[in-house]
Amino acid sequence: MLKISTKGRYGLRAMFELGKNYGHGPLMMATISERQKISVKYLHLILSTLKQAGLVESSRGIKGGFNLTMPPAEIQVREIFVALEGPLALVDCVADKSICELAPTCPTRPLWIELTRAINNTLDQLSLLDLVESQNQERSL
Repeated sequence: MLKISTKGRYGLRAMFELGKNYGHGPLMMATISERQKISVKYLHLILSTLKQAGLVESSRGIKGGFNLTMPPAEIQVREIFVALEGPLALVDCVADKSICELAPTCPTRPLWIELTRAINNTLDQLSLLDLVESQNQERSL
């Protein structure tokens, strides 16, 4: 079962905060933690992973914190999940057919491939900006 872990869900929420704040300077980890109810310790791990993936950058000092490395419109939701979760596949043989001797003739593998492709395509079509704008629209209703 494809299940997004806590790391992936919390990471997307942290990126949402950074996307919402984009263009207004660094956002302190404590602020993200408070707004999204994520422990600072866990958030540190998440932001370190996102930094290694090149999606966020950090700065030190009194006005330090975290920023996105590019505009939210240029960050696809799939990129965030892949950085935090690894390749997104419904079953292991989709990502690596060598792990199953039945993969070449499996009658269900094409279904898993197609469903995985559909999920990834959907996540590729959603940018971080789409999430930010979606929440702004919901609040204005």
